[in-house]
Amino acid sequence: MKRRDLGMTFVLLSLPAWPALAQDIFKCEVDGRVTYSNVPTKNCRKIILDPVNLAPSSKLAPKASSTPTPGNFPKVDDQTQKARDTDRRRILETELAAEQANAEQAKKELAEQEAVVLPNERMQGGAISGGKVQERLQPYKDKLAVHQRNIEAIRKEIGNLR
Repeated sequence: MKRRDLGMTFVLLSLPAWPALAQDIFKCEVDGRVTYSNVPTKNCRKIILDPVNLAPSSKLAPKASSTPTPGNFPKVDDQTQKARDTDRRRILETELAAEQANAEQAKKELAEQEAVVLPNERMQGGAISGGKVQERLQPYKDKLAVHQRNIEAIRKEIGNLR
């Protein structure tokens, strides 16, 4: 690595420390080469850096409590909300029943595939190659796992209802 590259690497790595040090930085030019230093020498000029504000700005992210709901915001009466909640529960229960049926079908398909040993899964001497069987069964196991995760998620969603 060239000396100049090493110097620039040092300067770049020390950039985050400049505001903390609060020292003057000088840009020096000697024989067409630029260097940076905290010690002024011949052919150097002081660099004026803007201060860096590391404190979070309150203008960037307003707090949720600072913006109250407007008075003319549409409100739903209790009867309408209860009807919506009932519809949502019914839809989720229908989805749960369908997903449970799909999971049962996936279990059945997996059990059928586990009972079958294909000719290419047998090694010489009649032993079964576990790796080939597992590779063939993996899509069936994955399908069952997806249905089980969906059932769990739907049950959680039903549990969150009022």
